[in-house]
Amino acid sequence: MTPPVRNEVLVVGGGISGVACARALDAAGTPVRVLERSHRVGGRMASRPLPAGAEHVVDLGAAYFTVRDEGFAALVEGWRARGLARPWTDTLAAHDADGTWSSTSGPQRWAAPGGLRSLVADLAEGITVSTGHTVGAVEPGPAVDGIPACAVVLAMPDPQAARLLHPALRAGPLVADRAWNPVISVALGYGHRVWTPFPAAFVNGHPDLDLIADDGDRRGDGAPVLVAHTSAERARRHLDDPDGAIAPVVAAATELLGLEQAPAWTHAHRWSYASPAAPRDDDFALTDDLVGLCGDGWGSPKVETAWRSGTLLGRAIAGRVAC
Repeated sequence: MTPPVRNEVLVVGGGISGVACARALDAAGTPVRVLERSHRVGGRMASRPLPAGAEHVVDLGAAYFTVRDEGFAALVEGWRARGLARPWTDTLAAHDADGTWSSTSGPQRWAAPGGLRSLVADLAEGITVSTGHTVGAVEPGPAVDGIPACAVVLAMPDPQAARLLHPALRAGPLVADRAWNPVISVALGYGHRVWTPFPAAFVNGHPDLDLIADDGDRRGDGAPVLVAHTSAERARRHLDDPDGAIAPVVAAATELLGLEQAPAWTHAHRWSYASPAAPRDDDFALTDDLVGLCGDGWGSPKVETAWRSGTLLGRAIAGRVAC
């Protein structure tokens, strides 16, 4: 990996907000580098082939995205034209605590045939991204692990940002003591489709489940795969052992959908910081010491919010610095 240099903005976090921030900086001619601790970009828009070696890619993070912002709409239209994104559904099922089912209509939900991570990877094309790069500290200067930067962006959940920020930095109080809810995402693979067709269902008031989605339906390939998101309460019990959530999730999905078969395979993924407990009014933060904060914790917890937050922060930094 080529070491970062002083005349770069360093963006820590390769989810959609961090990559969108880098894209906006690059468009403005500002040198930028993304530092991502994982081996690939995506963040909470994670997707992976399941079971291992399979062709079907399963979304394990965000379930879908919606579109309102004009700039985001233009980006999504480009994805749609190239077959990277597809309109999925505007109607989802809902299961209430009293056991009744209903449906709820709303904005068009979008999905990606290659998994939502593929959209972040597409957005990162042409951007300098250093994967496998774990950051230990963001320091006054600003600097990242002693490497001076033109500006530093933390594109991640507040509790993660709080751990990296030096006490002297003004961004620290903005993320201190911000509560986030966990989720464990459990994929359930079957030999064939054994449920009445539905796109996804909100599960209200359930001790174990918050949402369950037909992954083959949203992907468009009809694969017999469900993905369930646990309730925050269930996730907190299994943060040290995500696989421990599989049995109660399978039991709940089996009961809710009236399934008569057990899944052929399962996979659990822990999201310790899945969504903020409370929204913010601001779109991002940029302090006088040139440390920026962005992501879906700034606004409502949506994919579009994360993209917009990163994009607006990138433009703000480009307008302030001359790297």
